Amino acid sequence: MKKNRLSFSVIRPLKILFFLLVGTLLFSQNKISGTIVDAKTQKPINGVEIFINNRESAELTAKNSKFLVSADSEIATVTFIKKNYKTVVLTFSNGQYENLVIKMQSERVEHIQEVMISGRSKKKYKNKKENPAYAIMQEVWKRKRTNGLANYDDYQFKEYEKIEIGLNNIDSTFKQKKIFNKLEFIFDYADSANFDKKLSLPVFFNETIFQTYGRNKPDKQENKIIVANKFSGFNNNERMAASAKNQFRDINLYDNTLNFFNIGFPSPVGTDGFSSYDYELTDSLSVNGTDCFKIKYFPRRKELIAFQGDLFISRDTYNIVRATLKSPNKLNVNFVNGIYMEIEYDSPNETVFLPKKTYTELEMSVFSKKKDSKSILFKRTDQYSDYLFNQNFSDQLLKDRRQSLSDEDLVKSNEFWEQNRVEPLQESEKNVYTMVEELHKVPKFERIVKIVEIVQSGYFNAWNAIDFGSIYALYGYNEVEGDRVRVGARTYFSPNDMWRIAGYTAYGFRDRKFKYGVEGKYMFNRENRATIGFGSKFDVMQLGASLMYDEGIMTPSYGSSGILTSGSNASLSFVKQNNLFFSMEPIRNFTVRLDASLQNIISANPEKFNLDFYKDNTLKSGLTDFHTTFSLVLQPGAKYVQYGVDRTTLRTLAPTFILKYTHGFANVLEGDFDYNKLQFLYAQKILLGNLGKTNVNFEAGKNFDAVPLAIQTIIPGNQSYFLAFNTFSLLKYYEFVADTYTTMNVEHHFNGKLISYVPLIKKLKLRELIFFRGAYGTLSDAAKNINFDNKRYSAPDQQVYYEYGFGLENIGLGNFKILRVDFNWRGNYLDRPEVRKFAVKFGIQVVF
Repeated sequence: MKKNRLSFSVIRPLKILFFLLVGTLLFSQNKISGTIVDAKTQKPINGVEIFINNRESAELTAKNSKFLVSADSEIATVTFIKKNYKTVVLTFSNGQYENLVIKMQSERVEHIQEVMISGRSKKKYKNKKENPAYAIMQEVWKRKRTNGLANYDDYQFKEYEKIEIGLNNIDSTFKQKKIFNKLEFIFDYADSANFDKKLSLPVFFNETIFQTYGRNKPDKQENKIIVANKFSGFNNNERMAASAKNQFRDINLYDNTLNFFNIGFPSPVGTDGFSSYDYELTDSLSVNGTDCFKIKYFPRRKELIAFQGDLFISRDTYNIVRATLKSPNKLNVNFVNGIYMEIEYDSPNETVFLPKKTYTELEMSVFSKKKDSKSILFKRTDQYSDYLFNQNFSDQLLKDRRQSLSDEDLVKSNEFWEQNRVEPLQESEKNVYTMVEELHKVPKFERIVKIVEIVQSGYFNAWNAIDFGSIYALYGYNEVEGDRVRVGARTYFSPNDMWRIAGYTAYGFRDRKFKYGVEGKYMFNRENRATIGFGSKFDVMQLGASLMYDEGIMTPSYGSSGILTSGSNASLSFVKQNNLFFSMEPIRNFTVRLDASLQNIISANPEKFNLDFYKDNTLKSGLTDFHTTFSLVLQPGAKYVQYGVDRTTLRTLAPTFILKYTHGFANVLEGDFDYNKLQFLYAQKILLGNLGKTNVNFEAGKNFDAVPLAIQTIIPGNQSYFLAFNTFSLLKYYEFVADTYTTMNVEHHFNGKLISYVPLIKKLKLRELIFFRGAYGTLSDAAKNINFDNKRYSAPDQQVYYEYGFGLENIGLGNFKILRVDFNWRGNYLDRPEVRKFAVKFGIQVVF
């Protein structure tokens, strides 16, 4: 018995081990796993349907190229199917079931393979479906790539950028001009532009290395850290570099619209490309080891704002490997003579792309579009490398560092640059540094630079400490002051000053009174732009010229210093104001500001403009107003030039949101009224592809208490002959007063799309626009009765007041087309005395 028990104790674990071994073998025959890749590129393939044992429905669709399939019965065959790939069928006689590598071969579109490619034939097809290029582009659209960065929890990469600015189309006649006396040596450094072989003289060069960190989960965040920066060129290097950078755009060819200069260009890779471009399959060649179709594209009509160039498309995966974009001759964009761009993408798998390299040239000229005209050439090269994904890096790397290109810690040694440039500098690029060092030793060059800076800023700098100006505000005219002169100055040691004091004085020759304004600001924390400021002024102002007015002391008063007006503007006020403010930016592009203002307001022309009001049954002529204003300003995506106490906003499509709450205090600093006012503003420019660009401005507000005219909300009118944006061209000042209001101003710019169909006129390259403005509001009886002249003022409460019309812009010669003419019609409230039903407004708008 004891022996039998021992036998059983030995046999039992052996039996269990036997059954485990058999079970494992059986299970392995019912489970397969592995990875699916492209046979040629070895890149993972997603979306493959997997069928087992010839079943009609797929057992699994592989989403991330890896697969694991289990079955209740033995697996004899497995079939892998994906559109445009050859079907793969496996049998398992060899006994291998795990860690398989399934290699699928691309199956190209048959009728594309049969096309004879022999250069551009200019063949006209009856419809796009007959065009073999259309079949290729259809495959591109089916596999429309997205930026691969969005596929990872987090990502990081290195970006090397170099920007060069040069004078273009240099010839012997140009070299002999007197301005280059004693500067002849610079022509030894002249080079040729890459795409048109024009002689170019580089005058500015900037290199920057960035490290970008991004996170997609749980929230989308990205931070671009400047690692190093190297300048050469003009003294004001940061402004020059930032302005140059803003001329370039990071574009995605797979988008339908490409943004250049805030103008929408149709993308040749967009799904609606055939509405703007003709395509022609011209060649088959290898690009960086990838077999590609080469497709030429060009605008269907030469009047279109579009590109021409080449697309290099992988024959296996139909992704864009490389592309060139070149603008046609005499591009209908102001100040721009030409655009050229080369883009290279890397495609790690069949659904995404990663930027690899871009090269861009922008040729810009103020006056002429002639091919040989003197111009400025901007070049930018961007190279992206060292991609890393899902590294779970520290949150500190996503914190905004508020860097400036001129920060001292960004200056690195020559050895650093030699080691960290993605590619060595060309000889011509190295020479820029040498040439600029020599230039700055020549006094004549320094004088030329100073003239350029004066024209650009409007200020003349003295002793590297004081700016005098602005030269553009020296003269004005209004009915109260007559001819008016204004001179001003400000401290200015550098673009990134942490403090600034500014002031002005003005004199009116009719009223013989001096006016003044002075303001000081100090930013004591650069990280969140925490700033305090004070100001005081006494001046003639046009109150009610805008709904969302600025509390700033140095802000010019529109309407009080115009030169030409339609009708008499007597509605001016004398304002004595003192202001104290604090602002900060806790989050990039989100500003919080608190103002405290004390102002005394009286009519500047009592005989024609009455501001008298009742308080406690007493008639008063002068108003004392003490109020605080809490403002929230959000501008997501906005870009700036400098990062000191003052900064210049660059042109972008960033929207603006403003929310303001104002509270007036009675009996505090002799304030006359308690009141509460809430206001909101939304403004944005929106690209609508080939249809052009729409500018939207929406404002709404409510004054919750009865206040007199001097601090009431005025629907802004425009009695000048000139354009004043976000005002109503056919309203007189103070024609509509409202304590509750909404306004909408919409302009749509077609960029010449409609006029390009009109014979003869289209040669002028004018651009058309349409606009609509509307306002609705109410004014309480209490608010009316508080004014002495209470019967004069009313709100647009019967129906929405509206204006409409069209305009012509891009008027001028060559590249200097800065004039705009608007034709305005008044839609209603026509029974009012002395209304203007129609008006023509002129304006200068410096836009591309």
